[in-house]
Formats: sequence, structure tokens, C-alpha cells
Amino acid sequence: MSKLIQRYTDGERMNHWFIAIMFVLAGLSGLALFHPAMYFFTNLFGGGAWTRILHPFLGSLMFLAFILMFFRFWRDNIFNSQDKQWRKQSCKMLKGDISEMPEVGKYNFGQKMVFWLMTLSLVALVVTGVMFWRPWFTPFFDISIMRIAALVHAISAVILILSVIVHVYAAIWVKGSVQAMTTGKVDESWARTHHALWYKKETGKQ
Repeated sequence: MSKLIQRYTDGERMNHWFIAIMFVLAGLSGLALFHPAMYFFTNLFGGGAWTRILHPFLGSLMFLAFILMFFRFWRDNIFNSQDKQWRKQSCKMLKGDISEMPEVGKYNFGQKMVFWLMTLSLVALVVTGVMFWRPWFTPFFDISIMRIAALVHAISAVILILSVIVHVYAAIWVKGSVQAMTTGKVDESWARTHHALWYKKETGKQ
């Protein structure tokens, strides 16, 4: 049986799952306000008025928790020379051939892309959301500006939702990944296969 390696601390995992819960709640409340066909989601929040009140607070809590995650992991998500080779070989990887995949650190190119897309979309959501957060901030902005902000807000939400879908799918597709966020540990063979440079750094093994 392979040895287990610590990948995430308890605090990091709690932070991750808090963001996930806030994402679901903010997402459902946002969809309820976005289109009449999804208005039934307001039943989860006590009706339309409460949904409108709670949505910006849920989004703000998600963003604040994400800031903590960002400062923990941004260095591990800086692009480097291995990412170019990983991107070139990604089509073969999707077909099941990982023989030419480069050794990577804690995160690969795909994971880094998702991280930065989430970061940028969340920043855009917060900035634009504040601009039409009634009744607190709307008096400071012209109606034409708020209309643009609403459009950018919707586009950013779509990008964030798609990024999360890719994130969840990849975690399920690569066996052993979900374990990292449920127990905080990963199998040594998983680490050697998918994140060899990180594995070598953590264990001192070559």
C-alpha cells in the first residue's frame, strides 16, 4: 500500500468547502434573479425579497473566503516553462496517453488556468455587483454605467460557473484528486504520477 502525503491542511480544506457552499448559494440566488424561468430558486431563500437581500452578502462571503485561498496558493499558480509543454501534450492526455506529459509542481497548467479564471471573474463580480447593490451604492453610479455593470456581472458569472464545472469534472476524472480535499492527503503514487516536482519537493525523493 502506498504511503499518504499531506496535500492540504485542515484550514485549507475548510476554506475550500466554505467557498464551495457560498458558490452554490450565491449561484442559485443569482440565477433566480437573472431570469424568470429560474425564479423558483427564490423558494430556497424565503422568497424574492430575501433572495435579493441575501445574494450580495453570500457573494461577498465567497469573495472574502477566496481572498484567503488566493494568498495561500497564488505562488503555486504562477505559469512556468513546464506549462507550455503540458499544454502541447494536453490533447494526448485527454486520450489517456500521459507518457509525454512534463513533470509539474503542485498544480498543472489546466489547474492554473482555472485558478486565474476564478480569480478574475470573482473580482469582476464583486466590482460590478457593488455598483448596483441597492440601496447602498446605486446612488453613486449613473444608470448607463449600472447597465454595463449588470452585463459584465452576468458574463463573469457564466465564466465562473463554467470554471467550477471544469474544476469539479477534472477532480472526478483524475482518480485520487477528490481525496485531497476530503482527507487532506493523497496517495504517494498519485503524487508521483500527476505532480512529480511537488512530490520530490515534499518527500526529498528523486
